[in-house]
Amino acid sequence: MVMKQYLLSLISQNKFGRLFFSLMTTLLFIALSNSLHAASVTASLNKNVSNENEVVQLTLRADFSDTGNGPDLTPLERDFDILGKSQNSQFSFNLGTSTALNFWVVTLMPKSVGTVEIPPIKIGDLESQPIRLTVKSSPQLLDNNGNPPVMIKTEVSEVEPYLQQEVILSVKLYTSVALQNANRSAPSHPDLVIERLVDDQMNYQTVNGTQYQVITREYLAFPQRSGLLTIPPQTIQAMINTSTGRRMIKVQSEPLNLQVTPIPASFTGDAWLPSEKVTVSTTLTKTNDAPRVGDTLIWTIDIKAEGALPEQIPTLEFNSTRSYKLYPKSPQFNNQKKSTGVTGNQTIVVEVVPTEEGSLSLPDIDITYWNTGQRAINTASASTDSIDIAPLPNSAGQSDETASSNPMISDPLPAQSRSIAPISLAKKAVKPANTDNQIEVVPTTPNESKSLRDYLISGLLILAVLMLGAWVATWLKRRKQKANTDRDVPTLQEFAPLSTLNEQSAYKALIECCQQNNLQSLRPSLLEWARHRWGDNEIRSVDDIKRLTSVQVTQLLMEAEIMLYSNNPAHEWQGESLADALEEFTSGQAKPSKASQLKTLYPNF
Repeated sequence: MVMKQYLLSLISQNKFGRLFFSLMTTLLFIALSNSLHAASVTASLNKNVSNENEVVQLTLRADFSDTGNGPDLTPLERDFDILGKSQNSQFSFNLGTSTALNFWVVTLMPKSVGTVEIPPIKIGDLESQPIRLTVKSSPQLLDNNGNPPVMIKTEVSEVEPYLQQEVILSVKLYTSVALQNANRSAPSHPDLVIERLVDDQMNYQTVNGTQYQVITREYLAFPQRSGLLTIPPQTIQAMINTSTGRRMIKVQSEPLNLQVTPIPASFTGDAWLPSEKVTVSTTLTKTNDAPRVGDTLIWTIDIKAEGALPEQIPTLEFNSTRSYKLYPKSPQFNNQKKSTGVTGNQTIVVEVVPTEEGSLSLPDIDITYWNTGQRAINTASASTDSIDIAPLPNSAGQSDETASSNPMISDPLPAQSRSIAPISLAKKAVKPANTDNQIEVVPTTPNESKSLRDYLISGLLILAVLMLGAWVATWLKRRKQKANTDRDVPTLQEFAPLSTLNEQSAYKALIECCQQNNLQSLRPSLLEWARHRWGDNEIRSVDDIKRLTSVQVTQLLMEAEIMLYSNNPAHEWQGESLADALEEFTSGQAKPSKASQLKTLYPNF
């Protein structure tokens, strides 16, 4: 308003010279203001002198808008660790002109002690002036009680463990101040298997008058090589607030040495298992109330090893015998972790199929291990209770008759022919041959002497007799072993006597089994019918039936076997197609399909 009145007064007084002078003064002031605010890059530090491991802040200011990608901080990486960067922008208006101000705040950590230079920083086409920073070495950061604000301590449960023995490694972090951006290391070693044990545990502890928050982190370590093993120091890097500003601290623990003992010479087990204690338990479960020959029983073996992983427990071997067949499944591994260590658990499930009636007794389970507490070899054992096995249905009377008619292994051998007489009788049979040839030693007079030819013939005959006797003895021994082996293995008629009268009744039962989708009864019904049709000499298993039937029947039998031994429920099996294939095979005529039957009933369909 004053300027307006001033201009009006000038105009009213016709003082055009003064008006021109005022306008020129204003233009000159605007030009000078633009020159004063010329584009530039300015760098400054929040402090020119800092202590070791202290953080400094570099502020960069650009008085123009076209800053491109911002400041190039690459020259700082030689002498500083760049911890962070932030940006801010401002705009100002003055006498009709606008000015853009861009700020960057860079957090730096000097890498060394001494005088370092912050080189020129380029922003767009301009760059700042260099700045010098003095970094002084500082003593260890201590509180009023002379204690450091952060400490790390490590310890192990056993400094002289055995090879692959469990070692609990504890890493304790003591802090009396708040940590920011903490970065902890994790223990590692090429000859140690290390894994976390439990979650971190926190408590409070007073050390030399200073109260610390203690965070305990525990690991499991299993040495894989004997000798000296050194666990590297554990470190932590974090930011803390001090009276002079933010400061980076780096703390590390002392290294740990393990003197690993090799496997003792007194250990005689097949598989090395160091453990505090091993327990074994077994159970034999019935699948029905009265198990009989051919049924399936479930044998469960549970092994627990304290201070060992489940993978360290040795693998068990299962061998079938004449009384039962064993079908083990893959073992299941599990472990239980707590602050005192780990307990490995291995569970094995074995399907047992008895092949003889009577009391079923399974072998004991023995696990040999090295007791790390007693430093001696121990054995963990478990026995399984016996279960009575009933015979197959309708086979009790027949089995007694069969047992009485067939000789047992302990019965005397039947009468043998002359050709397979014992060795002693065979030698007696050779003597007449010597008499017929009149080869005998008789007293001679000094005037009677035998020639070299006579002695040679006598020697060859004696050698031939000895060789013949040896061959007869070997042949009789093999014959006797074969006879004993034949008696050891029960025949199909002894193991599963026929329960049907003829082939027709067995075939009818087989078809009904297929139509009722009874997969469990398919195998015995199939063998019953096949033995009536081809005889016991031709049929010994389902594979023989596949060989004698059609391709379609063989394929359907294979599908039924896959369904039987898979994890799918047995009631999902559909036996109608197998029944149709069997009818086609026995009749020799193809069974009409449903579509052809409908076409016969309805020609126009």
